[in-house]
Amino acid sequence: MLQTPRAYRGMVTSPHHLASQAGLSVLQDGGNSVEACVAVAATLAVVYPHMTGIGGDGFWLVREPDDSVYSINACGAAGENVSTALYRDQQLEAIPWRGPLAAITPAGTISGWQAALARSGSTLPLSRLLRDAVHYARAGVSVTKGGAEVAASKDAELREVPGYSDVFRPGGAPLKDGQQLMQPALARTLERLCADGLESFYDGPLAADIAADLSEAGSPITAADLKNHSADQPEPLSLRIKGAELFNTAPPTQGLTSLMILALFDRLGADGVDEFDHVHGLVEATKQAFIRYREIGLGDPAFMSQDAQSQLDDSEQLDKLAQTIDRQNALPWPHRTAAGDTTWFGAVDHEGRVVSSIQSIYFEFGSGVVLPRTGIVWQNRGASFRLKPDGWNSLKPGRKPFHTLNPALAKFDDGRIMAYGTMGGEGQPQTQAAIFSRYARFGVPLQQAISAPRWLLGRTWGEQSVSLKLENRFPARLIEQLKEAGHDVEVLGSFETVMGHAGAVCRHADGLIEGATDPRSDGAVAAW
Repeated sequence: MLQTPRAYRGMVTSPHHLASQAGLSVLQDGGNSVEACVAVAATLAVVYPHMTGIGGDGFWLVREPDDSVYSINACGAAGENVSTALYRDQQLEAIPWRGPLAAITPAGTISGWQAALARSGSTLPLSRLLRDAVHYARAGVSVTKGGAEVAASKDAELREVPGYSDVFRPGGAPLKDGQQLMQPALARTLERLCADGLESFYDGPLAADIAADLSEAGSPITAADLKNHSADQPEPLSLRIKGAELFNTAPPTQGLTSLMILALFDRLGADGVDEFDHVHGLVEATKQAFIRYREIGLGDPAFMSQDAQSQLDDSEQLDKLAQTIDRQNALPWPHRTAAGDTTWFGAVDHEGRVVSSIQSIYFEFGSGVVLPRTGIVWQNRGASFRLKPDGWNSLKPGRKPFHTLNPALAKFDDGRIMAYGTMGGEGQPQTQAAIFSRYARFGVPLQQAISAPRWLLGRTWGEQSVSLKLENRFPARLIEQLKEAGHDVEVLGSFETVMGHAGAVCRHADGLIEGATDPRSDGAVAAW
């Protein structure tokens, strides 16, 4: 996949072709790009249940036609009854990754849809926006190869979790590639949202059913936790580099990390795309950014020791960090990165409204808890909390967990507006840096920038690792140069899912729209 699709009236990209088509149909019916992205988000919750769902969290960046940019952080905080004592009483030293005790934060995704639709001046009814998602949930959708692989590899840890097997082990076996998956309970829930409004997810009969299901499964989330939840709309983080202004989401996301990598690379520079200076420079910038976010306690802003935007505004500090990077040798790297998978999607409408959005249930199939009355897969984002009395990401009632999620957006000096992002835990800022630098610094066409081989410092899917992983399509000479510089190199296959499912859309000043999707995913660019 090398050619970049182009259009003028509107464009949608997502990691599943049916979701992209659902978004495009909303644009064609007169909806704006925010409405299109709600249709995409809802459809992804049905067709990509191993990656996302309405039982998770979501984040939005939107550039309006008047050139303003706003963000929405729709993420749940630890419930009022969730504390270290809860796990101490169970004689647990860490929060389980799966099961009811991993389902400890309200789901923010729906509140994000609600806030985005209200702010964009949505005119289409919810029944239109969720139409395709309802259809696919009721009529069924073909399980993807990646979804089947996840279901098989995670079966042992998921099949005994309350509700999981009833939906995702039809016939008593894990989902298979091409199998028709139907989710009638989820279809009814989406219809209830259309009839009663998105706020009914948090207060009303639907919320009561959700709370009852969670309680019966053994989750400590209460009806009060749901009712008290709301999405925030903080100022997005911003960074000025050569030729562009960059935006990302504020804490508790790792948006700061993504922007800091590009700030450091902007100071380093490189002579050629995907050559040693380029790859080594971004990998070493990634290390410095990861170290820095730990130092300032990046996470819930109420518990941070320093303001995130101030880290980007301090040019002197960024200069010093860039100067610590050895241009020829790798910094030893013992850092353990965080897990997590998700879906990014974006859209542009004819008015020039550009959306960068991301939503997740954290691990594949989240906590594994599937609510029987509603068919909702509940996230396990709260399982990332540390069972410590204090310090980074320590568990406290009402605290928001650190989020790897971070959608990105750029405003170029020449008038281009680019939305981009990917799934992949702490691989997200690394893939963002690869895509952006290829396109913005070296002029690589958008689709080629995403299709080109990628690298990842840190974990592989399903295990912890600190090696520098590269797809085998990189030149052998570059791989040897990285090894000689001291990088612990591990060579993977050609198009690896662990490298993320990336996407991008870019609107030019004359109204031309370009888009790209990731050949590592099941995605498509849909345009008109």
